[in-house]
Amino acid sequence: MMTVKQVSELTGVSIRTLRYYDEIGLLPPASHTGGGYRLYDDTDLERLQQILLFRELEFPLKDIQRIVSSHDFDRKKALEQQIELLELKKEHLENLISFARGIKLIGVRAVDFSAFDTSKIDEYTKRAKEKWGDTSAYKEFESRKRSESENEKLMEEFMKLFAEFGELKNGSPESDEAQAMVKKLKGFITEHFYTCTDEILSGLGKMYAADSEFREHINSVGGSGAAEFAAAAIEAYCGK
Repeated sequence: MMTVKQVSELTGVSIRTLRYYDEIGLLPPASHTGGGYRLYDDTDLERLQQILLFRELEFPLKDIQRIVSSHDFDRKKALEQQIELLELKKEHLENLISFARGIKLIGVRAVDFSAFDTSKIDEYTKRAKEKWGDTSAYKEFESRKRSESENEKLMEEFMKLFAEFGELKNGSPESDEAQAMVKKLKGFITEHFYTCTDEILSGLGKMYAADSEFREHINSVGGSGAAEFAAAAIEAYCGK
């Protein structure tokens, strides 16, 4: 038997979450100590594994409870289905990574033209056309021709958005203010560059924190941690 603290340390699931799972009847412990402390056995841990797999697949808790509590719940069949779903999710993520890498050519180019001389911009354009010339986002971006001075002004306005993210970085990325900033960023990209879908926005958000060039540009105006905060706020926005 294991205490709730031991289960938390073993699985990485917080004590608070385990208590909540007990409260809603999703994962009641096998027994309690004389002092009322929860105790979990191997069967409970197997059930927790199922719960965590279903959570990884983004099943709502109420659906997970219905599934694992069903009298005809087939653990082996459920595991096979979970593997299949995880494979599909893996394929989706791989496609998203490839898509994001392509969008990066547009994203970097849109963030700061001053970082590249003309020859490098031409090279980015060539590579983008080769890889993403048929995407609607790229065609829309290319159709919006501007002068160099217009581009510089637009980039200044764009980077000011990240300065605003920087002002919020000590708060929660899920706060109303942070989510409003993400919506503002999405609207700005759509208005001035290309239609920014949640899928594109999610890919850009990941790069804001992971790509050193993006991160440096954003943190230069928003302060240290602004890029990571913006990425977290975007992740929360796109995950709704």
